[in-house]
Amino acid sequence: MASLPVILTFFMALFANKVRATTWDEPWADQVIKGASSFVLAKVTAADPAKGVYIQVTKTLAGETISGPVVVNGFYLLHLCSISADEGPEFQFDITDSCYFFLARNEKGQYCIATPTAGYDYIYQGQVGATYRHTYHKAVVPPDLYEKTMTAIFNNYHGLSYDKDYIRQFVTKELSQKPAALNEEGAPLFFLQHAALECIYHLRLAVGEDLVYPFLNDTANFHSQVSAARALVAFNTPRSKAALLQVIGDSTRRGFVKVMCIWTLAEFHPTDLKSTLQTLQRTASTKDDDFGGNIMDPRVCTHIPTVKDALDELIAKL
Repeated sequence: MASLPVILTFFMALFANKVRATTWDEPWADQVIKGASSFVLAKVTAADPAKGVYIQVTKTLAGETISGPVVVNGFYLLHLCSISADEGPEFQFDITDSCYFFLARNEKGQYCIATPTAGYDYIYQGQVGATYRHTYHKAVVPPDLYEKTMTAIFNNYHGLSYDKDYIRQFVTKELSQKPAALNEEGAPLFFLQHAALECIYHLRLAVGEDLVYPFLNDTANFHSQVSAARALVAFNTPRSKAALLQVIGDSTRRGFVKVMCIWTLAEFHPTDLKSTLQTLQRTASTKDDDFGGNIMDPRVCTHIPTVKDALDELIAKL
C-alpha cells in the first residue's frame, strides 16, 4: 500500500484536476453536514459533467434512508463567485466502488451534494480522504473510524443520539499522545489527532481540556493549531479564553490561526473581554490569509477575513 502522504496527495489531486473558470466559496464541513439529510456509502457508476453523478447506494449510515440507484444532479450550498460564459459548475467524478456522500433533496426533489467539490469523500487504497474541517484540509483515516465519527457528527447536528463512549475513548486515546508531525512517520497519528480535535469541535465535547493545549502550542504545525483553536469552543473557561487571547496577540502566529481563535471566542460572547480585544484590535494585522493551493482551483474565492476584520466583527457584537 502507498504511504499516507502519497494517498493524501492523490485525494488533493482529485480537486486539482477540476480546474474551471467557474469558482465558488467552499463551505466548511459543519455547514455541509448540517445541510445534508442523509449520509451514505455508495458506488459511483457513471458521471456526466452537466447531468450529474450516478450512484448505487450501498448503505445509509445516518439520516433519511436511501437505497438503490440515485442520480445526484444538484448542489445545496453552491455560492458562485464567478462563472464562465460557456461552462458552469460541473460534476467531475471518478468511477469507484466506495465513496461517502452527504446528500440533501431540493425543492424539485433532486438529490444534491453541497458543491462540486464538497459533500463527498472517496475511499482509496483502503483509506478515506476525510473532510472534518474543510475540503482544502483533508485527512486520511480508516473507513471504520470515519463512519463512526462522521455518523456521530451528523447525528449531533441533527439532534440525534450517538455513541458518546466510543467518541470519548477515541479522542482521549489519540490526544493523550504527543502531537504528531505530518510526515512519513507521523502521518497516521497526525490524521487521527486531526479527527479527534475536530470531533471535539463538532460535538462540543467537553472532555480533556488539558489534552488540547499541546496542539494549540505546536507552533511547528499549522493544522494542529487550527484544529486546537476550534476545539477550544467546547471549553468556555478562563484558561481557554486566556490561551486564545495569547495566540491572537502573538506576532509569530499565522493570521489564519488567529482568526480561528477569534471565531472560537465569538462563540462565548465574551463581553468581559471587550477592552482586551479592543487593545488587540489597534495593532491587528490587515494582511490577507487564505487556504493556499492553486490559484486555478475552483474554490479559490473561499474567504478568510484578516485578523483586524475578524476582531472588528467580534467587537461590534459585544
